[in-house]
Amino acid sequence: MGQERHSTGSDELDQMLGGGLVPGTLTVVVGATGIGKTQLGVQYAQAGIEQEGRRGIVFDMSARGDSQSHAEYAERMFDWQMSKVSCDQHVRLDDFFGADRDHGDYLHVFDYSGRRVTKRDLEFDQWQQWQAELNAKLRTSIAFLYGNFIRGARRVVVDGIEPTDRPHESIQFNLFEYVYHQVLRKDPAWVARDLLREAYRRNATAVSECIYDAGANSCLLLYTSHEALLDDMIARPLDEGGALANANTLIYLGKIRDGNRVSRGLYIAKHRGSACDDRIATFDIDDSGLHVQPAAEA
Repeated sequence: MGQERHSTGSDELDQMLGGGLVPGTLTVVVGATGIGKTQLGVQYAQAGIEQEGRRGIVFDMSARGDSQSHAEYAERMFDWQMSKVSCDQHVRLDDFFGADRDHGDYLHVFDYSGRRVTKRDLEFDQWQQWQAELNAKLRTSIAFLYGNFIRGARRVVVDGIEPTDRPHESIQFNLFEYVYHQVLRKDPAWVARDLLREAYRRNATAVSECIYDAGANSCLLLYTSHEALLDDMIARPLDEGGALANANTLIYLGKIRDGNRVSRGLYIAKHRGSACDDRIATFDIDDSGLHVQPAAEA
């Protein structure tokens, strides 16, 4: 807890969080489509420049519906021209550690195919197809994350997670669990072994020169909820073993009703190991990002 907190990109939200997010932890932001999760994620990634000298990266797992518009938000909010990586391209290892190698800011793992992502919604053959596609793209995912970590990135924004009552049956959560535990939190030398495989020995010197502190890698997971109202989110139980239960910090974004008006509200449901404001705050979104209003006094 002696480490400098990671700013969310919002001074007001940082204050509610007792100074910001704890480095090396998982934060889950829950909210319905269109509430402002992606804007907050882009703000968080951008805030890495001031603190770590390096923007965070965006790992997009959306597979249904429209694009999350990360590049458009980044350009409009911060004049940030996102560098995209294709998940279908072959991973080149010959110049992986080269100074001129661009590992990209943004990776979209799956195509916008409209396919459902949970096992109970799919036939056996469809589920097997998802598994095969996931395995085929896993190496590109590892290369994207590891390549950015050795260049100093410490913030990962994971977006596009669809709502499900059984996270263990979601192909997206299966991938997230692997990425979080086997890439973000894993010793970098072992991540390099998973990526380089038979090429590890000839790259061993470069790997040893690119060691980083995996304990400093932080993740902001943006999770789409069934619920739209903030009160409904606050009332929901936290299932044991799920990302919401295991997260260090849990933030809800939802609609709140005041008479005949509806506004956006924010509530910090959990912030382990740190004091935080437990009041509901309102927020607005414009071209400069998400702006949190001070929580009302009781």
